[in-house]
Amino acid sequence: MIHEGFPHLEIEGPRACIRFCRPVEHNRIDPSDLAILKEHLQRVIADANVRVLVITGAGNKTFSSGYTIQAIREQLDDRFESFLDTLESLPLPVICALNGSAYGGAIDLALCCDFRIGVNASRMLMPASKFGLHYYPGGIRRYVTRLGLSVAKKLFLTAQPVEAEEMLRIGFLTELVEPGRLHAVVSQYVAAIVECEPKVLSSMKHFLNQAADGEIDLDAQRSAYEHFLTSDELGRRLSAFSRAGRDSAK
Repeated sequence: MIHEGFPHLEIEGPRACIRFCRPVEHNRIDPSDLAILKEHLQRVIADANVRVLVITGAGNKTFSSGYTIQAIREQLDDRFESFLDTLESLPLPVICALNGSAYGGAIDLALCCDFRIGVNASRMLMPASKFGLHYYPGGIRRYVTRLGLSVAKKLFLTAQPVEAEEMLRIGFLTELVEPGRLHAVVSQYVAAIVECEPKVLSSMKHFLNQAADGEIDLDAQRSAYEHFLTSDELGRRLSAFSRAGRDSAK
């Protein structure tokens, strides 16, 4: 049972959506949410019909503000990092629909996703150093490998806010859109992903993340390449493309 205020999961056909549901509180993440979020991920993985996961927030101001200061003082442990590691390694594409600004741990949550679609007039801020909080290893790794050392240093060592256009320039955002277009652009990504072969997407996502972290296993990549090269699904799809090309030429 999903209680009001807790992260909500909705599955509709090939699309699953997790939504943070505390807009009045800037969609903060409570430590008690983490067990629910992990259950949501397990349900998504277990549903063979789901091809893509969207993560977003309620309202039109803040995607998420991460943990509250009180939660950081009293309940910060490895649960949040464990959830993020699980999200990062999810074997299907994940889209972060940033309906507003992102703060603190919500930035790292977005970095765990494969695509980040943001809206104009939003911003992000990593205040850990102002709090005197040393960030956990997984988060530092993601910031450096996804955004680069220079950007990671600016975010962590100055705690300055970054505006939407800069979020796009530094590569945090995949796309920056007007708020009214967010749903349509996310839907375009979902439709494109659904057209792709899911097992190939899962395998390539795994190796792309490994490469980003400097862990390149060429033998495993070669094995995956050769496996899919002889798959029945490749033959079926190539035949379908060939037929479609012939039909369009008529």
